[in-house]
Amino acid sequence: MNLKRTLSTIAMAASAMLAITACSSDATSEEPPKQSFAEGSTMARIQSEGKLVVGVKFDQPLFGLAGPDGTPVGFDIEIAKMIAHELGVPEDKIEWRETVSQNREPFIQDGQVDIVVATYTINDTRKEVIDFAGPYYVAGQSFLVPAGNPKGITSDPASLGDAKVCTVTGSTSEKNVREHTKNVITVDKYSDCLEPIRTGQADALTTDNVILAGLVSQNGEEFEVVDGTFTEEPYGIGLKKGDEEFQEFINTTLETSFEDGRWETAWKESVGDVLEMPKPPAIERY
Repeated sequence: MNLKRTLSTIAMAASAMLAITACSSDATSEEPPKQSFAEGSTMARIQSEGKLVVGVKFDQPLFGLAGPDGTPVGFDIEIAKMIAHELGVPEDKIEWRETVSQNREPFIQDGQVDIVVATYTINDTRKEVIDFAGPYYVAGQSFLVPAGNPKGITSDPASLGDAKVCTVTGSTSEKNVREHTKNVITVDKYSDCLEPIRTGQADALTTDNVILAGLVSQNGEEFEVVDGTFTEEPYGIGLKKGDEEFQEFINTTLETSFEDGRWETAWKESVGDVLEMPKPPAIERY
């Protein structure tokens, strides 16, 4: 897929995406089902409380972006809605809690959220302290650069030379790029990298290609995304370590959504006007 070919239509698509705030997928607009869950399970607790607390990004266009009324919209949001639906929790009883890359594990460990759905790459280091369900999407790391790409950066990190690269503290993106260059500056949010690029303090932003495409969608013709990726980033749903029943429940929900069309509908409603329809990934059970 050539991301640059999509950028001429992204601005309109991003504006249209914000209309999702008042909409939801066909699958989740129905009355939630009344399932029976084992006593003492996380599913039974959430159903009894009638509320699901979800950690999401508020600054990631296409995947998790706060809309005009403060309610987040995007693909991650639609995935969370599907899980809530299967738990018997209506959309208006989902509590959206903003998370950034560095607080996702603490939020899960401390019980501040039930799950995190926030462009969250599954990796072995994170698996030491939390568990994942999924993946529900596989992205790849690339580079956002100023329009015209004055440094000639490609998706090959060897092309960076002396370029200064901005990314988010504690992210998989930071770990990956530091294997190729020492010229790295870090910030709290990916959107915080845009001003350093504008002022010349940084030459590029690196993270997953879909996040970069979303940032370009909000900033006219200032930036572009280079073609290609240099990693695979499987996005998973973070949950408390050792909660195997809840993990299996979410995995089953995801697999069912792959088969019955809800996952495809969620993509079309949130990302489909900007990025091509991917194939659902294989669920990783461990």
